[in-house]
Amino acid sequence: MIDPKDMAHCREAIRTGSYSFHAASRLLPGRIRDPSLALYAFCRLADDAVDEHDDKAAAVLRLRERLDCVYAGRPQNTPADRAFAAIVEEFEMPMALPDALLEGLAWDAQGREYRSLSDLRSYCARVAAAVGVMMCVLMRVRDADALARAADLGVAMQLTNIVRDIGEDARARRMYLPLDWLAHAGLRKEDIWRNPRPHPALAAIAGQLLGEARALYEQSEAGIAALPFAARPGIFAARYAYAGIGDVVARNGYDSVTQRAVTRRHQKLGWLALSVLRSMSVTVMPQSAVLHRKPLPETAFLVAAAAHRGAQPSWADQRSAELLAVLAQLEQTDRDKRVARLA
Repeated sequence: MIDPKDMAHCREAIRTGSYSFHAASRLLPGRIRDPSLALYAFCRLADDAVDEHDDKAAAVLRLRERLDCVYAGRPQNTPADRAFAAIVEEFEMPMALPDALLEGLAWDAQGREYRSLSDLRSYCARVAAAVGVMMCVLMRVRDADALARAADLGVAMQLTNIVRDIGEDARARRMYLPLDWLAHAGLRKEDIWRNPRPHPALAAIAGQLLGEARALYEQSEAGIAALPFAARPGIFAARYAYAGIGDVVARNGYDSVTQRAVTRRHQKLGWLALSVLRSMSVTVMPQSAVLHRKPLPETAFLVAAAAHRGAQPSWADQRSAELLAVLAQLEQTDRDKRVARLA
């Protein structure tokens, strides 16, 4: 399915760029591990392509061109693009899923901020839950309940990332915390940016967000039981590794401004062992109220996209229009920058 040379490039990109995911992937069976590494390599390199460029608008627009080429069956001549094109063809990957990731990266390029927890979940749905749902597609799992729980796991992971990076984001003048939470706590983003330092109110917000993540981690476990048996240890490992980051933040007094949450090698080994044990004990409960809970409103479109087969559903037109509107704004931003440079 994937050219061996392209696959080797993807493995190396993840080995050096995301140790946690690379370690967890070792627990996946080969038929899932290689496509997963290729998928993650494309997503990670796409994120880096936007994050590491000053001209983020242009980077997102180039990524859109790459995705269009992939779905046209003419991927650009790079290992990650060729490998992702092979995945799209083999697993019938709905374009709405990588499009959602693209939209999240576009929001980053716009410097978008999030008024409420729901707004923040919408961002997490695009940059993280979309990847979780794509992982289910690679496992050939298209059951709506399992997809909803995979999306829960993705949102939980991204919330954990946001809490871990509060200080780093503040120093880069980025804000992902819900603005209404800041206002309620008597905090202003400008003050946090001007003087990033620990604050009891900021710690309380971090704890509250990690509480939201913790509930989603627990809820996601019902969906892990619905995955192929051989794939469960790897997903459990990812779940424990990311939740472990949140535990370190908590032990640091919810100070992620002056302290960076780092997990140790012995902790990772412990989570890997626990993941194997949990995978052998967890079972699908057909009447499980948790498994059958509706997806988060913010992730429902991802679940619908992955569960649907056949012709494009009517709701997809609105989703496409929303993405095109964001891209049009970025194109205008890009043009304005070019004009300003020439002036």
